[in-house]
Amino acid sequence: MSYLVLARKWRPKDFADTVGQEHVLQALINALDSGRLHHAYLFTGTRGVGKTTIARILAKALNCEKGVTSEPCGTCSACTEIDEGRFVDLIEVDAASKTKVDDTRDLLDNVQYAPARGRYKVYLIDEVHMLSRSSFNALLKTLEEPPPHVKFLLATTDPQKLPVTVLSRCLQFNLKRMTPRMITDRLSHICEAEEVETEPAALATLARAADGSMRDALSLLDQAIAYCGGKIEEAQVATMIGTIDRDHVVRLLTLLAGDDARGIIDAVREIDEQFPDYSRLLEDLARDLQRIAVYQVVGACDAEDDMSEEQIAELADALPAADVQLFYQIAVIGRRDLHLAPDPRSGAEMTLLRMLAFRPGSGEAAGSPSGGAAKQQAAEESSRPAPEPAAVQATPAAPGAAAAHEWRDPDWTELVTALGLTGTLRLLASNCAFLRREGNTVHLGLDSRSESLLTRQRKDALAERLTGYFGEQLVVDVTVGAASNETPLQVESRIADERLEEARQTLEADPNVQAMKNMFGAELKTDTIELINPSQSD
Repeated sequence: MSYLVLARKWRPKDFADTVGQEHVLQALINALDSGRLHHAYLFTGTRGVGKTTIARILAKALNCEKGVTSEPCGTCSACTEIDEGRFVDLIEVDAASKTKVDDTRDLLDNVQYAPARGRYKVYLIDEVHMLSRSSFNALLKTLEEPPPHVKFLLATTDPQKLPVTVLSRCLQFNLKRMTPRMITDRLSHICEAEEVETEPAALATLARAADGSMRDALSLLDQAIAYCGGKIEEAQVATMIGTIDRDHVVRLLTLLAGDDARGIIDAVREIDEQFPDYSRLLEDLARDLQRIAVYQVVGACDAEDDMSEEQIAELADALPAADVQLFYQIAVIGRRDLHLAPDPRSGAEMTLLRMLAFRPGSGEAAGSPSGGAAKQQAAEESSRPAPEPAAVQATPAAPGAAAAHEWRDPDWTELVTALGLTGTLRLLASNCAFLRREGNTVHLGLDSRSESLLTRQRKDALAERLTGYFGEQLVVDVTVGAASNETPLQVESRIADERLEEARQTLEADPNVQAMKNMFGAELKTDTIELINPSQSD
């Protein structure tokens, strides 16, 4: 017996076996169960997400011998013939090869005749956007008023190319790309059933490479089984599809955090020995930077098999938030422009070095005191977020240094500014209020709405800043919801509200405003009044 590829062998046979697309499946199930069936359905989405699969299951549900049902039996002659692609009343058409108007007319000539065996005559037109304008015109009248025994199931990857007259006559369902987690779980289930031994990290690598397509994932799994022989291992899969060992990506991020240009050059040299796909390297780098940025803002992220939350937390503390944003932008642009480089390795290498050359908050390019480097940095400024004003004084005095300040119960709002905090560390401190000091422990109260900002690393970092500022070893204890005093953010908000109210009263009392009210019945829209930052009014 000939081998059947996994993408065909494991194609879902009913709605219950379909992975993802719950928003589409639920609508179809409800329509089938209630008998409220439309005459034309349009399924849209990228390749391999289940458009034709769901359409075929719907054809089975319409023609199952036990009746119209959301759970076709799968054993009757209609169900089995549809699964095998030989059901006479399911007419499948590839519009990419049948674009001429004559083809469409030939197809529609038999619409008026009753189905030969089934309950409905089902027309499944794949890649329907490839039809010519004349073909759409020929289809339109039939699509608008089809006989009661006809159903149209249309599928396309590019719905924007369909005429609005066709779109308006169909129920449209947009299928989503599969998440890496969905694909990994499905691959794991299939490998268990096929008795193929795998490493979880290898399946995660295949899921990422599939780029949201379950069909591509199954094709890659077929390839991996053939390539790896017995057990599907991460290293072999990475070699097969040209991906980079995830340890290399974490290493690059660590070297970037340490401003280690020499280490980056050495790391790229080692990576190059694996004949890598440098575009995928920059893609992985951007993906991990995005997860680090999320962690810095909310204190958690969706950690996958390839990178633990502990690693993300360490890198989130080691990399300033402004650096993460800039590195992400450089990685995305570097990947986009990789084909313009003399060769992929040099393009990736220059992208990494560019991350070190331009650092937020520095007066000139790192490691390059020349005026030319400073001009290059000025040119880069327009493509990256501006640093926070306090970034230039982000490094506090060392413990015990002459610049240390004598302790006294502080004005916490002023102290947060004096510490020169940036990023999420400043956000955490700004949502805290000073409570008291007991021994070497500084007690703070955190607004309960900002509890997600509190992590052990950030609390330790805040203690380190206080230690350096006051020149004595201090520990920070943060209690959630215990703040009776105002936090810096609350102070800022209160002052802004007071200024806004003062501005409103001033405008209401303005003689010109009063005159317009009296003469023309004008009304002052107080909700549109905005404060102007004096520093930005120049």
